Amino acid sequence: MDRIIDLRSDTVTKPTQKMREAMLNAIVGDDCYGEDPTVNKLEALAAEKLGKEAAMYVPSGTMGNTSALITHIRHGDAVILEPECHIYYYEQGNLSSLAGALPILVSGDGGCPDPDAIEELLIHTRHRPRMALICLENTHNRACGRAIPVDKMKAIYDISRKYGVPIHLDGARIFNAAIALNVDAKEIAKYADSVMFCLSKGLSAPVGSVLTGTKDFIQEARKARRRLGGGMRQAGVIAAAGIIALQDMIERLSEDHENARILADGLSEIEKIKQGLRRGETNMVMVNTMSVGMKAVDLAGKLELQGVKVSVYGLYTIRLVTNKDVSRDDVLFTIKVFENLLKI
Repeated sequence: MDRIIDLRSDTVTKPTQKMREAMLNAIVGDDCYGEDPTVNKLEALAAEKLGKEAAMYVPSGTMGNTSALITHIRHGDAVILEPECHIYYYEQGNLSSLAGALPILVSGDGGCPDPDAIEELLIHTRHRPRMALICLENTHNRACGRAIPVDKMKAIYDISRKYGVPIHLDGARIFNAAIALNVDAKEIAKYADSVMFCLSKGLSAPVGSVLTGTKDFIQEARKARRRLGGGMRQAGVIAAAGIIALQDMIERLSEDHENARILADGLSEIEKIKQGLRRGETNMVMVNTMSVGMKAVDLAGKLELQGVKVSVYGLYTIRLVTNKDVSRDDVLFTIKVFENLLKI
């Protein structure tokens, strides 16, 4: 089949031609000695974008989050997080197996832990492990790309200052959140002590994420990265694409959001889908497939035969993620594929 529309994730994006040229011509050095000028430039740019003192380039978002966990906490501590956040749900038990901490799960609306429930935990600590960290995720992946409002971030931050507990933000898609909330990413990042974000999702770099925080925090986090096998040598070859991502690709994320809106609007016109449709403010749409009478894997298989790839997100849930390599025409085609399959 000639036409393949890949809506499984924004991680499937290909690097731009400008990124490829930057990678080819990157000036490099040994990053483990701090001598790769391209990595250093990327880290400085990333720190500036989020209003932080320093930054550290890592191969993946999971390594960035894990490095932050190891740096913030000690074995036997407890960490407050939301039950379906990426750190708890997708990162292979890193919180316990690598950082040695106990997860304390706190639910809330839109993927954000309830602030009152967080404070309740921080008040009553006498017979519990030390509450060492609060983890948030913005945007929240499994909540259909919902953006946590800045006032809610601030409410949790104020509680964290009251009890002396730091916050780590898994901001893999923080720039999507910033565009959806119509704020600068710094306005989100300032309510967290450390922030990780991905270059390889909607920003379209081929690999890499960045962890940001204070200079002292990042200095310690570099030890954690090394322990995890993340020390890199001439990493400027890939960091060069990350620089282009931050310079050129942030504002265009709004196109993905608009395409997701059009996709959701179109799917909402299909009788069998509209009751099970979920949409966020950013680039994700989810469909509960119970309403169409089949399991997610079966609907995904039928869609792929028609040239549309989606993620199986549960027994009865599929996820569609708009991205740089999905055009407006691709979105309209996808809606037609759904209509034909479900006989609107």
